[in-house]
Amino acid sequence: MAEIAGQVEIPKRALFKASEVCELVDVKPYVLRSWEAEFPELGIVKTPDGPRTYRRVDVERVARIKHLLVVEGLTMAGVRRRFEEEDAPVAADAPIEELLGQNARERLTEVKRGLRSILEMLGTNGADGRRLTAAAARGRSAAGPAPKSREVRAKASGRSKRASR
Repeated sequence: MAEIAGQVEIPKRALFKASEVCELVDVKPYVLRSWEAEFPELGIVKTPDGPRTYRRVDVERVARIKHLLVVEGLTMAGVRRRFEEEDAPVAADAPIEELLGQNARERLTEVKRGLRSILEMLGTNGADGRRLTAAAARGRSAAGPAPKSREVRAKASGRSKRASR
């Protein structure tokens, strides 16, 4: 896809008219309309009384279609199959090296070790080796009392609601 973007200079805008897409990709309007019929995912934004407009992604997709047809010599069915292959989800049983590239297993093992060491640091509280509890993580001791409500504190200090009136 990067090589196509290098061939077609697409202005930094969100929407394009059909005539602009034709000019950018160097195709005739009837060709663009036929590709719209073949590839409904092109995402044309049709306004009721306005011209057909395209998103930047659509312009890139049109350029990709032209590249596949003209440069790689695929048919429309071949282009459709290529898009389906590119958009297909990755199989769960595919080897991890295929999914992430070279040295993927080693990089993932390193990340896993780092995450485990962070978990160990968070999982112990100081030198005594006790596990942190939810209360200790919030700054209270696990055995300590829960914070008192305003009424309980007022009774403990000898004031009551009636006395404060």
